[in-house]
Amino acid sequence: MNLSDINTVKSLLSQEGFAFKKSLGQNFLIDGGVCPMMAEAACDGDTGVIEIGPGIGVLTSELAKRAKRVAAIELDGRLKKILDKTVGGFTNTEIIYGDAMKIDLKKLIADKFADCKRVAVCANLPYYITSPLIMSLLEQRLPIDNITVMVQKEAAERLCAEIGTREAGAVSVAVSYYSVPNVLFTVDRDCFLPSPKVDSSVIQLKIRKSPPISVKDEQAFFKFIRACFAQRRKTLVNTVSNSLNIDRERVRNALIKLGIREDVRSEGLTMEQLALISDNLFA
Repeated sequence: MNLSDINTVKSLLSQEGFAFKKSLGQNFLIDGGVCPMMAEAACDGDTGVIEIGPGIGVLTSELAKRAKRVAAIELDGRLKKILDKTVGGFTNTEIIYGDAMKIDLKKLIADKFADCKRVAVCANLPYYITSPLIMSLLEQRLPIDNITVMVQKEAAERLCAEIGTREAGAVSVAVSYYSVPNVLFTVDRDCFLPSPKVDSSVIQLKIRKSPPISVKDEQAFFKFIRACFAQRRKTLVNTVSNSLNIDRERVRNALIKLGIREDVRSEGLTMEQLALISDNLFA
């Protein structure tokens, strides 16, 4: 079955009476060249892969051809008959119906991938859940090698932005704390059914064994980071003071002590500088 042929896909969906749900952000990837590249980047024959949101199984089938084992988590139970037809023949692949945000992924990895040398996550993510899901995967500190996902192009630029540049935000800092992010390639909107209004990019987050910086209180650090980028046009002194209800003079003194300009904006600081300020304020 050629799942990169739009007429084949439309016929398959029609046979099963499937209608897209906008609330689930369903845009099925139908380009024959994108999925092999994603699968090649994510895994090899020793890898166990968690796929999130297999849709009609285009990426799933490419992962199944390359990985040792695939566990694909699908929220929409209406896709069962379709996935049985498209990927049911792969003996190394299992479809798990449920919410990836609620499933115990550490247990899933232990149960499904005990014979795999490494584990990866690969997905074409719905735009509405991109950042929450990526952060959930990172914060759980799962025993995984990489996260290779397709996201909205603008989101990719933000997630992979270099810290200390105008493009960076709180999520950029968090992603770089847990992983080494990289934009692999761009995907045109016409590669999807239905076609979204924006282009996409495939990114890969290579999980770090340990963070690139040391912080005394990790929870306080991330709370501080969110405050830093809450009001981007304001100086760090003002936005942190306003967001966390801290006296401006205390924030100002922390910057002076560290030799940082008082009028600096958060986007102009490195992750190490942000960590030092956080430690000075909260440790």
